[in-house]
Amino acid sequence: MTKPPANLSQSSAGRQGRRRSVTETPASDRSVRQARSKNETADPAVLLQRLETLRAASCALQRELLEGWKPYIRSRSFLSSAANLAAYIGLRRHDLRPLQRRLADLGLSSLGRCEGHVLATLDAVIAALRHMHGVPGSAHHRQRVAAAMEKERALLKRHTDRLLGEAAGGRWTRFMVTLPTEAADDPSFVRRLVEGGMDCARINCAHDDVKAWERMVSHVRRAARDAGRPCRVLVDLAGPKLRTGPVLPGPAVARLKVKRDALGNPMRPAWVVLDGSGRPGHPALIDRLGESQPVRLSVERPWLERLRPADRVAFRDIKGRRRMLVVERRLSDTEVLGACLAGAFVPEGTELVRVGNEGDLSGKTRTGKFSALPAEILVHCGDALLLTPGGAPGEAERRNSLGGVEVPGHIPLSEPSVFRYLEPGQPISLDDGRVRGVVKAVSEAGALVEITGARNQGERLGPDKGINFPGLGWPVPALTDKDLADLDFAVAAADIVGFSFVRSAADIDRLVEELAQRGAGSLGIVAKIETAAAVRDLPGIIAHGAGRHPFGIMIARGDLGVEIGYERLAEIQEEILWLCEAAHVPVIWATQVLESLVKQNRPSRAEITDAAMAERAECVMLNKGPYVLDALRMLDSVIARMQAHQLKKTAQLRPLHW
Repeated sequence: MTKPPANLSQSSAGRQGRRRSVTETPASDRSVRQARSKNETADPAVLLQRLETLRAASCALQRELLEGWKPYIRSRSFLSSAANLAAYIGLRRHDLRPLQRRLADLGLSSLGRCEGHVLATLDAVIAALRHMHGVPGSAHHRQRVAAAMEKERALLKRHTDRLLGEAAGGRWTRFMVTLPTEAADDPSFVRRLVEGGMDCARINCAHDDVKAWERMVSHVRRAARDAGRPCRVLVDLAGPKLRTGPVLPGPAVARLKVKRDALGNPMRPAWVVLDGSGRPGHPALIDRLGESQPVRLSVERPWLERLRPADRVAFRDIKGRRRMLVVERRLSDTEVLGACLAGAFVPEGTELVRVGNEGDLSGKTRTGKFSALPAEILVHCGDALLLTPGGAPGEAERRNSLGGVEVPGHIPLSEPSVFRYLEPGQPISLDDGRVRGVVKAVSEAGALVEITGARNQGERLGPDKGINFPGLGWPVPALTDKDLADLDFAVAAADIVGFSFVRSAADIDRLVEELAQRGAGSLGIVAKIETAAAVRDLPGIIAHGAGRHPFGIMIARGDLGVEIGYERLAEIQEEILWLCEAAHVPVIWATQVLESLVKQNRPSRAEITDAAMAERAECVMLNKGPYVLDALRMLDSVIARMQAHQLKKTAQLRPLHW
């Protein structure tokens, strides 16, 4: 099999070097281009000769690539798409910019929107140049070119519908939403997502468990039936993702926080739920709707049953301060809501006394067990952080009485084998790039990292945060043991499986084999492009996947940006879009779409622009967050407006009203 080119714009002489984007122009290429531009002419005869030569070269590489891909293409509908992809790669081996300018000067297609129908576009331009040169093409030839373009436009819709189903509300762009944990136990929330326009529900196998996933799928299927329209389910395999391990829990202390105005006057009390069910208490949490849920304190049920509205409960907090809790109302047989007008820190075993019953033992109780959240490790630029291969849970640095660091902060990694490949100087990114560092030393204890990038106020690291070592040659299997177990669930319950951290066409082959063994030859596959290796082998990944299954590409911009560098993310994102359009393969635009709106109910201007650009993809993914329903409404409005202006790279010239 002939390996597809590593770069669409590289010359054969430079193919072994660093992958260049199609937008980069080395000095040698610039000098050649400048020399050509002096002699370049808009003479139709000259341009015709160049176009015919270019077409012949594109067809030659097309035949070469197809020869290697054909054993992996079992879908007849994808064969013409694979041929178009191969022709596009052949075309983009050349610097077309001088030629584009001359064609545009003549009022002809500049080839800038030929992705979906490469040879048909070349034939159309060649026919026009022949006509200008006095050799008019036949009407039959023109009709053939137009028919080829129309057919290839329809292929993208056919492949997209096959993978993702039809979009809601007449949209072209589908909406995918990552389901939060709460979706397993709240069918009404899932129903609102479907009613709000969700076309595909994503279940992330990095979180929750099979029982929760089964309930999520059940809720999605029922909501889709009630809505009378399809909603696909994508089960996203976790893949060999490096993550931080467990961290020691923080103190088992509930913080009661009162909201105050600028003068310090209480505006809103600290709400407390006294819980007699026997469940552990927990700190204040933010629910999926963005609302702050009260602190919950575990108490004895007989004591709780005696409480009445307006009763007062006295206690002393961990600092010895006397505080008062006023009972507001009973929420259930085992829950009472109270309000405290002063801040407090309440540990386990705190004595609570009903006022007026100090001498009555039945008027007293103590708070019970408390589920503390994991402690967070605060790191600043210049700090040292030890990454360990396992063992003790992570904890923050320990300092002596003079403020010096006695023991640096440490945190374990999920995969100990990576330490065998680490060397001093290796860059590292943690928590999607929020923390950056460099490995200073490697020993049996782990890897000592110097933090080189963090906000001035520091960044907090906790468990289950992603870690990237850009450029590290770490050999890991494409499918982990956990992935294979989760694949069994995907085959039984889902419409699509998401393949995380795919790196090559061989990885796709492995997944296809596993699906065949499970009798799932028609299950959809979405290959998530989040590594530099996957970008290099993207044509092969597409050919090996789309040739056998309903198939799509997800641009997983979080890990991809960390791996290739954020300054290159925009251009690589464009190249992925071009290649997928050439293959008539749908693209999912993912990671941090309307993130501020989803998380904080406040979108940024840049995020609105990003959402508008996402219209060029066939699907847009929203992450989970308390305001995801608001984000769905906003995304629907933005996409609907943009579809009147743009289709893929082509501007739609509707009338302007000035």
